[in-house]
Amino acid sequence: MNAREIILEVAHLFGGYEEQEVLKDISMSVCRGEILVIVGRSGCGKSTLMRYLLGLSKPWSGAVHFEGEDIWGESMDVLRRSRARWGVLFQSGALLGSLTLLENITLVLNEFTNLSLKEMELVALRKLETVGLADFARSYPLEVSGGMQKRAGLARAMALDPEVLFFDEPSAGLDPVTSSELDHLIRSINRTMGTTMVIVTHELASILAIADRVIMLDGESRGIIAEGTVRQLQVESSDRRVTAFFGRESLNASGVTSDVNGSE
Repeated sequence: MNAREIILEVAHLFGGYEEQEVLKDISMSVCRGEILVIVGRSGCGKSTLMRYLLGLSKPWSGAVHFEGEDIWGESMDVLRRSRARWGVLFQSGALLGSLTLLENITLVLNEFTNLSLKEMELVALRKLETVGLADFARSYPLEVSGGMQKRAGLARAMALDPEVLFFDEPSAGLDPVTSSELDHLIRSINRTMGTTMVIVTHELASILAIADRVIMLDGESRGIIAEGTVRQLQVESSDRRVTAFFGRESLNASGVTSDVNGSE
């Protein structure tokens, strides 16, 4: 962490809904070029934290800094500038059903660039090619599979060549094979393009496949209870909440130990 550049930083963040506190004194950092995965059981505040990171909701207190600037500072210009450098893949894919996959991407380019229609279509086609969907550019979302919709949503999130990509449960609703293919694509984009990624998920297979570093939230304590590589959390942690999440506790109960990949 100390040797790498911090691109996104949260300092002493508190937040929740109405008077129900969900997150308590959250401090964390995201390094440029890494894949940081935020994990935890349902209801622990993962999606709430993501909303604060994206500037969709303002925390009760604390700060979210992007490249050293507080996105919730006195001026909203910082948040607007930051959003232009981010991409988001929402859980549902959030594609517009009345537009083709190509049009879903050109819609973003039309709003944020001065490119001609031909130039926008060329860019959109390149993004679809990156996720393996160039042959489906003229298809509508309902004409392709759920996994293809997720990949199209990823192509749209990449339309403006973002420095940071945010994912909210990217594998939700996908079968194991399709989920694995999406994990491989995410990892490939990170490695070839150097894109920083922040991913919220509870899918253990995806965590093992893509995470450079993991932060684990706990609903009862309303804070971060573990941070480190997958191996550190899965093998070295003595916190029962962590070992239960990664499956080590049940394995130890039967006298069997596992490595990072879950093999005996």
